[in-house]
Amino acid sequence: MNGVGKAGATGLEPAATETPPGFRPLYKQVRDILTRRLAEGVWPPGAMLPSEQELAASLAVSQGTVRKALDAMAAENLIVRRQGRGTFVAQQDDERVLFHFFRLTGDDGSHVFPESEVESVRLEKAGRDEIDRLALASGDRVVRIQRTRSLGGRPVVAERLSLPAARFPGLEKRQDLPNNLYGLFAHDYGVSIARASERLKAVAADAEAAARLQLAEGTPVLAIERTAFSVIGDPVEWRMSLCATDGFHYDSEMR
Repeated sequence: MNGVGKAGATGLEPAATETPPGFRPLYKQVRDILTRRLAEGVWPPGAMLPSEQELAASLAVSQGTVRKALDAMAAENLIVRRQGRGTFVAQQDDERVLFHFFRLTGDDGSHVFPESEVESVRLEKAGRDEIDRLALASGDRVVRIQRTRSLGGRPVVAERLSLPAARFPGLEKRQDLPNNLYGLFAHDYGVSIARASERLKAVAADAEAAARLQLAEGTPVLAIERTAFSVIGDPVEWRMSLCATDGFHYDSEMR
């Protein structure tokens, strides 16, 4: 696979700069190359990938190796295979974001996409926690978003998000940020969220959170700290969410 390359307009043109690391299974090297092409926007969200045969020929590997690489990418929700139609880059649409990244469900099992009210968007110097979570340098800036999310008209999640300003230029000037921010990140900034790491803890709502969630101060809430990563594994969002749990569960499926 020496010399297999960075894609051009079709995603198949080789370039000497895209040499995969050695001592790794071949399909993982192919997976890394294809994932890098997704990150570079060679195939935007929703685009159909070339056939396995075309990819194999462009990378000088077997079709079976390409198939195994695509299997790994499908398992990571980076691509979607549609029987009889082809393989497509996963889109950050409401259904996908709801299924993979919004885990709050009603006690009755209902699972619907929440409504959001953005309270503030600010461009500020990153604090120590943001530097650590987002792998930033001292002096870097972040875009901070505060919003409250509701289900059935009831506020249930008070959120604060921090994003690297360099990855999202001008975001702080945007008007009417959409409910589905991950869709905006992918469509307008070429940043697709592939996975997220979360930590959960029960805490007492402080005065601010209680007011936003229409709870009594000191009411138990679920604190969720999330770091979201792009398709190439770099952290692009740090989010703190305080969730009301009266009538709701955090639903997680393990496989």
